[in-house]
Amino acid sequence: MTSINFLRFEKYKIALTLAVSLTLIYPSFAKELPTTGTISTSIGKLSIKNGYPTENTSRKIYDEIDSQRAAQAYLWALPLMGMVQWQSEQKNKFGASNLDYVDYLTFQDKLGLLTANATTPYVMGFPNLDQSGPLVMEVPQGATAGGVTDFWQRPLTDSGQTGPDKGRGGKYLILGPNDPDIKPEGFYIVRSPTSNVFIGHRAVDPDQKKALEAIAGLRLYPYSQRDNPPETRHISPAGRKWSGVQPRGLAYWEGLSRVINEEPVLERDRMMLGMLKPLGIEKGKPFNPTERQKKILIDASQVGEVMARTIAFDKRFEGVRIWTGKQWEMSLFMKETNQEIPSSTQLDERASWFYEAVGVSEGMMGRTVGAGQVYLESTKDHQGKWLDGTKSYVLHVPPNAPVVQFWSVTVYDNETRCFVDTGVQPDRSSRDAVTKNPDGSIDLYFSQTPPKGKPVSNWIKTIPGKGWFAYFRLYGPTQEFFDRTWVLPDIELMR
Repeated sequence: MTSINFLRFEKYKIALTLAVSLTLIYPSFAKELPTTGTISTSIGKLSIKNGYPTENTSRKIYDEIDSQRAAQAYLWALPLMGMVQWQSEQKNKFGASNLDYVDYLTFQDKLGLLTANATTPYVMGFPNLDQSGPLVMEVPQGATAGGVTDFWQRPLTDSGQTGPDKGRGGKYLILGPNDPDIKPEGFYIVRSPTSNVFIGHRAVDPDQKKALEAIAGLRLYPYSQRDNPPETRHISPAGRKWSGVQPRGLAYWEGLSRVINEEPVLERDRMMLGMLKPLGIEKGKPFNPTERQKKILIDASQVGEVMARTIAFDKRFEGVRIWTGKQWEMSLFMKETNQEIPSSTQLDERASWFYEAVGVSEGMMGRTVGAGQVYLESTKDHQGKWLDGTKSYVLHVPPNAPVVQFWSVTVYDNETRCFVDTGVQPDRSSRDAVTKNPDGSIDLYFSQTPPKGKPVSNWIKTIPGKGWFAYFRLYGPTQEFFDRTWVLPDIELMR
């Protein structure tokens, strides 16, 4: 036998041995479905008789189909349901009507808001354009940042410093999906593919008086009343408890059914809407699930949330880490604000962000030197272990943070994704009177009680027995962030 033929023979023996081994370990590897018999699968044993599924197998398969579809529908609907929940809370808890703003000025006001910044005031509205008709949004001159999204949280326009008005102020005309095209002079014109929209603003001036003046200048009114616009109400949460957390259990699906009936069907969502029909959710029909459907949907809301929590807190996206060897990740990791890339919709990327947060704008994508925002997230310490409210940690913030405006660190409850509710300020920022080291760096401490011998001004309280995660925000990131020459160390366990 020549050496070449010998090598071929040896390769054949190896391949044959591998095939036999796989057949022994995985009997279905080299088999078709039996005409009659039972196969072992990840969902248990499935029986077939004369080529057909048995009655028990049919029932099991349909339960599995509907369960899988419901769990994926949970992830698909996250951005929509974040809007549904918050709109409902503003209406039912605060008494906000269609064209009212709610002003969230203090950290107590924001306790129900997913991953809010405790430093800057927020102003939020949730108009329905079918009710208002074409809508005017007036933005005053000054240091504001915000914008308008549709109810899938896809940006329609930025406003303020990162919008077309560039902080000079202006009027925006928002058209709904059923409104005619109108192009009046003096307006920035956008059209929403959904009837409900989300309008959010942030007052970023460090001067509180100027920030409040900017808030007072934000107005909403129907275009039809432009010649004599009514005053816009600004409502305060006034200490009332509320929650922006997506509804759980059957309430998730009740809200989804309602908003599906309110909104046009988007082409990209037709397949998912088809998958929801066997679960009792269908456009044009009331939601009246059977007991079987209820059981599947309630279970899927739990499975779906664990999926979302895993996708968000244990990210597996390529390139999500900011610095090699560090735990800090880019929290808002969607490549495009419209949630689309050439080959697909960013399902996991948007599930990650919208499980943790609400709202997105071009300014929030962290792409502009000296403007907008960057959101860095850490769920683990320097050893790669989950952050634990029972333990004590330190974060060393090096001097000369790469920001034009300010930076902040905020601590969130990993179950609610809202502030850790400890009764005290859940964040520290460069605008606070924190104690600095001689070189200008700052050490921040995270623990259930103030660490001995450390400045209380640099301490953020955590809750024992609960996990937490942190956002490090850069407002107006400078070039040193983009070229990664400034590095933020990991949160470290204190010995």
